[in-house]
Amino acid sequence: MKITTTLLLFIGFSFTTFAQENLSYQKPSKEILDLADYERAPSVLMDTKKEWMLLTYRNTYKTLDDLNQEEMRLGGLRINPTTNISSTVTYINNLKVRKIKDKTEIQVSGLPQNPKLTNLSWSPDETKVAFSHTTTTGVELWLLDVANAKATKLTDATVNANLGNPFSWFRDGQAILVKMLLKNRATFVDIKKDLPKGPIVSTSEGKVSSNRTFQDLLKNKTDETNFENLVTSELYKITLSGNTTLYKAADMFTGENFSPDGNYLMITTIQKPFSYIVPLSRFPQKTVVYNLAGIAIKTVNEVPLTEIMPKGFSSVRKGKRGMNWRSDKPATLYYIEALDEGDQAKKIDFRDEISLWEAPFTSNPTSLLKTPQRFAAIVWGNDKTAMVYDDWYDTRNTKTYLINPSNPSEAPKVISDRNSQDIYSDPGNFETIKNQYGRQVLAIENDNAFLLGDGFTKNGQFPFIDEFNIKTLKSKRLYQSTSTDKKEDLLSIEDFKKGEVLVMMQSKNDYPNYHFRNIKSKGKLTPITTFANPFISIKNVYKEVIKYKRKDGVELSGTLYLPANYDRNSKKEKLPLLIWAYPAEFKDKNSAGQNDKNPNEFTFPNYGSFVYWVTKGYAVLDDAAFPIIGEGKTEPNDTFITQLVSNAEAAIDAVDNLGFINRKKVAVGGHSYGAFMTANLLTHSNLFACGIARSGAYNRTLTPFGFQSEQRNYWENPEIYNNMSPFMNAEKMKTPLLLVHGEADNNPGTFTLQTERYFQALKGLGAPTRMLILPKESHGYAAKENIMHLLWEQDQFLEKYLKN
Repeated sequence: MKITTTLLLFIGFSFTTFAQENLSYQKPSKEILDLADYERAPSVLMDTKKEWMLLTYRNTYKTLDDLNQEEMRLGGLRINPTTNISSTVTYINNLKVRKIKDKTEIQVSGLPQNPKLTNLSWSPDETKVAFSHTTTTGVELWLLDVANAKATKLTDATVNANLGNPFSWFRDGQAILVKMLLKNRATFVDIKKDLPKGPIVSTSEGKVSSNRTFQDLLKNKTDETNFENLVTSELYKITLSGNTTLYKAADMFTGENFSPDGNYLMITTIQKPFSYIVPLSRFPQKTVVYNLAGIAIKTVNEVPLTEIMPKGFSSVRKGKRGMNWRSDKPATLYYIEALDEGDQAKKIDFRDEISLWEAPFTSNPTSLLKTPQRFAAIVWGNDKTAMVYDDWYDTRNTKTYLINPSNPSEAPKVISDRNSQDIYSDPGNFETIKNQYGRQVLAIENDNAFLLGDGFTKNGQFPFIDEFNIKTLKSKRLYQSTSTDKKEDLLSIEDFKKGEVLVMMQSKNDYPNYHFRNIKSKGKLTPITTFANPFISIKNVYKEVIKYKRKDGVELSGTLYLPANYDRNSKKEKLPLLIWAYPAEFKDKNSAGQNDKNPNEFTFPNYGSFVYWVTKGYAVLDDAAFPIIGEGKTEPNDTFITQLVSNAEAAIDAVDNLGFINRKKVAVGGHSYGAFMTANLLTHSNLFACGIARSGAYNRTLTPFGFQSEQRNYWENPEIYNNMSPFMNAEKMKTPLLLVHGEADNNPGTFTLQTERYFQALKGLGAPTRMLILPKESHGYAAKENIMHLLWEQDQFLEKYLKN
């Protein structure tokens, strides 16, 4: 049903004497509107040879009409059943191409009218790009010839994109495997009109399982029928000239993956029974490998319904998992299997085993490696070299191993053993290159691999490139950024011999742009793109990363913004302060106190922060550090409230000691877990004049099997769940609070009901509260009408309860 009015319903402590207001959509003041209503620069996709660049354009915001489409919410999906693609997708509306060495952008011709493009995929030889276009009736498959900058349509609007990217390239690049709708697909059942044939029954067999609070689950037989209807497809082989051949008959296809040599195809399908308590990712699955003729070679995996899971973030399901093709071999599968039955509570020397299985699977799989911790990742190199990562959540430990894939009996060599949250010790990520199969593998030159690191240090951020010798296990620094007035991101090494590196450069006022840097020619920079700064109105605001300590000695930081015309020398005017933050859990004080903020990062104001308000005479402390630490056997949440208040006190003290603010005029805000933080700070401290909490969860008994980084369930620690829940302490909250939530929140645990019930509690107890429900919005907000009105609401709220 289409929205026929632009009215919003506001329930709460209004700016008048009424409990409700009927308001049309409002726009924020000019200072904020000038920043919020801007034209987004294009995004850039480059081929791996860095010859061609594809520029993709999209609207800065969606519209409310974009959100107001027909939608089914089934099995964790949100699908438009008319168009057969996710209702949450963000579309590209234009394409241009450019040779990287040239400066001229070429408009792609032949695009459909009113383009709604997504699922862009380079062909194996990178001369073409496949993409989808969503019409009013469905999804079409299109093809872009890059050199000619010409787009052509390959199919009618019969593509099934309900489970994500609906197509895969054949290895020869001459055809595409596409999920297509059934020609005689069954009609959907309207649950409101369909009379039930019996009750809804769920059972428990008495086994312990800690399932998080999932959204959009199946609820009844009608949902099951509609879900199966949505995800069932036929697989077709479609040539670049448009010839179409049925490849596999109808099934619930959820994954198609060609072997590197292109001679085999691994297909995964969803099986029954479905579940009403977990999403489709934990439904039964079956994986079969076929030859190119579509003949089944081997069933390589069968996963049962996974409703029962051991407790803990390092626990996994039983059986083969993470099955994929080894990228440096023609057709060899690898997979991981838990040796502790997936239960982190069991004591065992090795947690996981990596196995190899070569097609056509006439012999049994062979063991490659057993990992002491939970397997995390692998980067394949060649016959004798691969990098394996494992980690363990409770200790935050991560290790990197150099292994010889051809000799499983050769002991792995530990080349990195560190705290995963210790960013100062991060050695970086290994560089990869495209091999003869078109897959990314470890870049190896003369027995050297290469690491690209973010380069966070106590003194700032200085990204680096290290050469790592795989025989001596020693590293040599090839390059380190020395920029103190710009932020440099090292993206990829393009020419190892010449020293050409693709980088992105930015500063507070310089929009991020791509360059080539030659690290062997005195760091010479060659610009590739020249995107302009769309936020000129804040180019003169003061920006600084400030460092400070909380009372227990933990080092903290935040990015401070001051108005452009503020006299920092006299400090006669004391500004109101806005703090925006999001709590993060740590296992040690050292990691919690490390600084990951760069003052030279481009200032990109968006609705997810308070930066807009620096134009309205406010001081803003953005991304203020709010670590919650649990060292040793203690968990961070054991002292959550105490640490939360201590973080806030330290932030306010730091800015106050600089002489810039009136500490009686401080507001705090946050989104999601930041909203939970905000409500707790207003409840358990007198530090703030008001707060803004968006899309939060306030009653932790509604997420009883864990939340955020809490692994313990409610019945193990009811005191923690109750003490941390603002809803349970609503009688203590007397500070003005603006509560905001999307009407259709899709995030686990943050049901819109959380805000509605918390507001009702606060209202009944006499707290000054205002609730804003944004129509059609999910956990993140997208529609321009809603975002502009949100900015207006926040501005009005802050003007009343903070500034004046």
